[in-house]
Amino acid sequence: MTTTFYPDDAYPVVLGRLQDTFSAWLQQRRPSKILLLTDANTRRDCLPGFLAATGLPANTPVVEIPAGETYKHIQTCTSIWEQMLQAQLDRHALVINLGGGVIGDMGGFCAATWKRGVDFVQVPTTLLSMTDAAIGGKLGIDFQKVKNTIGVFQNPAAVFVDPAFLNTLPERELRSGFAEVIKHALIGAPELWEMIRDFTPEQLSACPQETWLNMLSQSIAVKVRIVTEDPHEKGIRMLLNYGHTIGHALESYFLETENPLTHGEAIAIGMLTESWVQHQRRAEQVPDAWIRLMLRIFPHRNIPLDIVPEIWQTMQQDKKNKAGKVRMTVPGNMELDMEVLEPSQEEVRDSLLFYNNL
Repeated sequence: MTTTFYPDDAYPVVLGRLQDTFSAWLQQRRPSKILLLTDANTRRDCLPGFLAATGLPANTPVVEIPAGETYKHIQTCTSIWEQMLQAQLDRHALVINLGGGVIGDMGGFCAATWKRGVDFVQVPTTLLSMTDAAIGGKLGIDFQKVKNTIGVFQNPAAVFVDPAFLNTLPERELRSGFAEVIKHALIGAPELWEMIRDFTPEQLSACPQETWLNMLSQSIAVKVRIVTEDPHEKGIRMLLNYGHTIGHALESYFLETENPLTHGEAIAIGMLTESWVQHQRRAEQVPDAWIRLMLRIFPHRNIPLDIVPEIWQTMQQDKKNKAGKVRMTVPGNMELDMEVLEPSQEEVRDSLLFYNNL
């Protein structure tokens, strides 16, 4: 079964088997050249299946970059642009980003800036990128340890989401992506929340294809609905950053340590701590069901409170900030309802203490 969404009526997000959809779409586009961007992991685990499913020739040019967030910077972009130059990519070419969030963000950014923009396609291979990163046209790279500081808004020509790639993921990466599914459920998909609220890691690892299609469809629908209403993040799209103000700061900090957090692990902590700030101000408790699900899916990680001044400095560079105030967005009282908070450093510290004591 294939389901197609159209964010802002601008491009298709196709959920289904690649062999049923991609070739027909490509024949209509007829690009002058095709360049595939992968990292070391997706070249090994996903590229053979992608070529088999799409019918692209085995000698299609491939640019491979090292895997991981630590390489999401301008030096890697320079390497990609150099290989685009060597391949003589003109403005009628097509870049196919085959990989997770780093590949989609950085590959899209390189394509969007090459000769002032060539078409690119997102083929996400992780749960994180399928539900969130590949959709909506936010592209960019990290700078000075601050995530996604340099970038542009540019829609892809298409997004092709094939759940078959989830079979290539290690369990930790599957859990990481599930954080974005939880986020979408909490901000705008009550039926999805009821479906996943009692999930266990074992259920997640053993999900049948039909369940993935259902979860992905509901999660993607939330993202599409929001980016259609607010394509450039001037309003409700900031709600998609729920958990990301504290979460991104933690992710950036631990990226430099021997035991980094995955994106999803950091965002799960971010959702709990940012919700604590909201509920504390209301003299309420963070819902037990939220806490239980997060702690079942993600390993608890004690956060040293002496790092708060450093992560606060990172939070001061967050893209949602205004007039020097750190801002975080949390779900309001209704579906797709947003509350904007301006936390203090002390509230951030206390929220992490709350998390540590869970």
